[in-house]
Amino acid sequence: MLRAARLLLAVAAAAAAARTPAEEPGPTLTLGDAIQLALRRNRDLKVASYYPGIARANLLAARGQFDPALVASRTFNESQFNTYSGLIPVSEQTKVDTYSIGVQGILPLGTLYSITGSTQEVRDPTDGIIKNFQTFGGFQVTQPLLKGFGFGANLVNVRIAKANRSIDDLTYRQSAIDTVWGTVVAFSNLQLAHDQLDAVLREQALADQQLDENEKRFKVGQASQSDVLTSRSYAAVFRDPILQAQRQVRDAQNTLRNMIGEETFFEDEPLFTLVPMEVPDVKIDRRADLEQALRARPDYEQQRLAIVKTRASEAYAQNGLLPEVNFVGGYGYNGSAYTFSASRQMVQDHQNPSVSAGLTVTIPLTFSTGRGNLRSARLQREQAEAALRDLQANIALGVATAEGQIETARKRVVADQAALELAKRALEDEEKKQKAGMSSTLAVVQQEQQLAQDESSIANALAAERLAVANFDHALGTTLERYHVTLAP
Repeated sequence: MLRAARLLLAVAAAAAAARTPAEEPGPTLTLGDAIQLALRRNRDLKVASYYPGIARANLLAARGQFDPALVASRTFNESQFNTYSGLIPVSEQTKVDTYSIGVQGILPLGTLYSITGSTQEVRDPTDGIIKNFQTFGGFQVTQPLLKGFGFGANLVNVRIAKANRSIDDLTYRQSAIDTVWGTVVAFSNLQLAHDQLDAVLREQALADQQLDENEKRFKVGQASQSDVLTSRSYAAVFRDPILQAQRQVRDAQNTLRNMIGEETFFEDEPLFTLVPMEVPDVKIDRRADLEQALRARPDYEQQRLAIVKTRASEAYAQNGLLPEVNFVGGYGYNGSAYTFSASRQMVQDHQNPSVSAGLTVTIPLTFSTGRGNLRSARLQREQAEAALRDLQANIALGVATAEGQIETARKRVVADQAALELAKRALEDEEKKQKAGMSSTLAVVQQEQQLAQDESSIANALAAERLAVANFDHALGTTLERYHVTLAP
């Protein structure tokens, strides 16, 4: 008990002596606190948060192509005709003002429509400026019958925009997963750096204690000068590893600070006092894990939506290969009078009906553009399907790798814990033998070195287990669920 108390005091003293002003203990930080800070302040996640809004704006714009438009116009036309009445030249001049207003647009089936009311004011200055008003009210339609007909040809932009909206939602979710995963990894790495620094400080404390005891034993003739020199040599080697360990702590903290949105990384900033993170309990079920990954991974769903986009483009290209055959028709009423009110009344009374109907046909001679577009769209769809299969295989490999890392890390922890216990017992036995005059300082130093190595190994094994679980959650796409993170819709 006395020896353990001395060791604890020595470790505390060594830690205090090793600290620089920049390494004074700072605010306490838990993993949950770090994750919440990252979700609020991480810069990459903030950039990704704009994607869903942009995608929704683009979808609104794509749907807007079917919004009706109000169209109004006013035109003026002046015509002059020079003729002869016998031998006398005669000049005829006509001035026409045209006013129109209406609504026009396109329907998802490709129908172009226009509902129009118009009037022409015709003036002939040669006949005493007689006015004549010609008024029309009715509608006209142009309906594609082959190329340009149907939802596949006209909703392609809307379908692609809807897929992009879902893809960008998933992009934001993936960014949130990456942010939380990166924060967990950075927190674990900082915890490992502190563990490694503590291990070096404990080793230095052991060396200092061994040196102190050998100097006392040398004074009373129970130890040789060689024992003292060996202890001094061993105690003197720790300055370099302590400096390296302190550097690793600072660098690991800066990485974590970057993840949680900090923007300054000065050396005089206090170090976090970490609340050690616990390793989550994970049960491995290889078939169920793969199924979960295919359900939850945002990148897998994104690739499936990419296929939806290519199929929409292929349907559009398939329609574009058809000849252009359009039905053109219209119906309305006409009015003609010396006053606008009389002319308009004729239209309102459904007088002078007019009907038009016809077909326009356009057939490319080679269809090169249509065939090229269709071939490109089909290849892009096949490429997207191949990419999905490749991604599925990579996901399966990633899940299997993550599962194997967890199993290996657990075995490492068990083995390194057993080795650490044995190293502690071996050191105690060697120290007892030294006090009894049956061992040397060099043998004790070797046991201390072995203990330090085993302490470093167990710290690395525990960090590997934490990292393996984080990678496992990342591979399954369940990182947010693991840490109870819910994204705002």
